[in-house]
Amino acid sequence: MVDIRPEVALDEPAPPWWEQAIVVVIITLLTGALVGPIFAPTQEETPILRLMWLPVYGATLGLVLLRLDRLWRIWPAALILLLMVIHAYASKYWSIDPGVTTRRTIAFAMSSLFALYLGARFRGPHLPRIMMIACLLMGVASLIMVFANPAIGVHQYENAGLWRGIWYEKNQMGLVMVSGVIAAAACLATSDNHRLSWSMILAWATVGACTLLVLATQSKTSLLCLILGVGVVAGFWAMRRGGAAFTVVCIWLGVVIGALILYLVITEPAVILKALGKDPSLTGRTDIWTALMRKVAEKPWTGFGYQAFWGRTSIPAEWIRRETQWPVPSAHNGWIDLLVQLGWPGAISVGATMLLVFFVLVARVGGAGAREGYFCLAYFIVFLLLSLSESVLMTNANLPWTLLMAALARCFLPDPQPSTRHSPAALDHSGAHRYLTRSRIAANYGHGQFRRPLPVRRRARA
Repeated sequence: MVDIRPEVALDEPAPPWWEQAIVVVIITLLTGALVGPIFAPTQEETPILRLMWLPVYGATLGLVLLRLDRLWRIWPAALILLLMVIHAYASKYWSIDPGVTTRRTIAFAMSSLFALYLGARFRGPHLPRIMMIACLLMGVASLIMVFANPAIGVHQYENAGLWRGIWYEKNQMGLVMVSGVIAAAACLATSDNHRLSWSMILAWATVGACTLLVLATQSKTSLLCLILGVGVVAGFWAMRRGGAAFTVVCIWLGVVIGALILYLVITEPAVILKALGKDPSLTGRTDIWTALMRKVAEKPWTGFGYQAFWGRTSIPAEWIRRETQWPVPSAHNGWIDLLVQLGWPGAISVGATMLLVFFVLVARVGGAGAREGYFCLAYFIVFLLLSLSESVLMTNANLPWTLLMAALARCFLPDPQPSTRHSPAALDHSGAHRYLTRSRIAANYGHGQFRRPLPVRRRARA
C-alpha cells in the first residue's frame, strides 16, 4: 500500500519576486496567449514570432546558468531530454521539410531547458503556486478580452459565441484554465492554516475564475480533465486526513471504479461517448486516425520528420485533408501524431518516459507529493487523458509538455533536509552531541543539574 502520510515538514525558500515574474511571462508565452492572435491571426509561422522568442530563449539560458548548481542534480532527466532532442534533430535528414524540423527542434530544446529549470528551482508547493498565479493573471486577461474586445475574445465563425479569451481557440483556453484549477487545488491541499490568508484568497479566486472560463468554452474534454485532476488532489488529501482505514476504503473504491470504467471503454465505447456528448466518430477524428495510420505504415521506423507532417505545403497532409474533406490541422491524438513524425522509436521512447514518471510519482506520493499538494501526479493523469485527444507529446513551445517534463525533473530531485528551526537540536552546534537527548531521569534546573547521591551500604562494626 502506498503511504500517503506526509513526511516531516521540509522548508524550501521561495524564489525571489523578479525570478517568479520572469517565469510567469515565459509560462504565458508557452501557452500561445495574446501574442499569436495579434501578430499571427491565421496561425502561420511568421518572422516576427521567431524574433519575439529570442528574448525568451535568452532569459531561459540566463535562468539555467544562474541555477546551474541545482540543475546538475537532475542529470538523468537532462539525459532523457537530450536523447529526445537528438532524435528530433536527426530526423531532419529524412524530413519532408528539413527547415521546419531544424527550427522546431531548437525551440523544443529551449522548452526542455526551461522545463528542467522549472522542476529543479520551484520545489515543493512553489511549482503549483507559480502556476496558480500565472493562470489567474491569464484568466483575468481573458475575461477583460471577452468583454472589452469580443472580436478576439469570442469565436466569430466556427464555434461562434463561445469564449476563447486571449488564445486562438477555446480548447487552448480550456486546457490552460484546467491547469490553473489543479494548481489552485494543490495549493489549498498544502495549506494547513484554517484561517483566511492571501494565499487561500488567491487560490479560491483562481478556482472561481478558471472554472468559469472552462465552462464558457463548453469543452467536454476540458471539463472532464478538470473533474479528474481536482478529484485526484481531493482524494489524496482526504486519505491523508482520514487515516489508514479510510485510505484502504478509498483505494479499494478507486480500483473498482477504474476497472468498471476500463471495462465499459473496451466493451461499450459508444455508451461512454454518448455520456460525454460525443458521437462515435469523435466528430470525425476516427476518420483522421484511420487515414494517418496508413501513412504511418509507409514509414513506420522514421516518420516524416519532427513537426514536418502538418505543414501547409506538405503533400502527405494534403492527402489526409482531401480524404477527410476538411482542413485537418493535427491528428487530434498525441500518439498518432508522434508516429507520423518520428515513427515507432519516438512513440516507444516517450511511452517509456511517461511510465517512469508515473511510477516515481506514485512512489513519492507520501513525501514530495504531499508537500506539493499532489500537483504533479494529478497533472500527469490529466495529461495522459489529454494525449488521447490532443497533439501534446514532444511539442515545442507548449505548456502541457513543458509541465510534464518539469515533473520528470522533480522525479530525480533529492528530498531537502528537514528544517531545524524551533528544534532543541538547533541550539547545540557541536557535532558530538547533535543527535543525543538529555536524560529523562535527572531533574534539570536553570542553573545546573541536581544529582542525588548514590546510596552506599556500610558494614556494621563488629
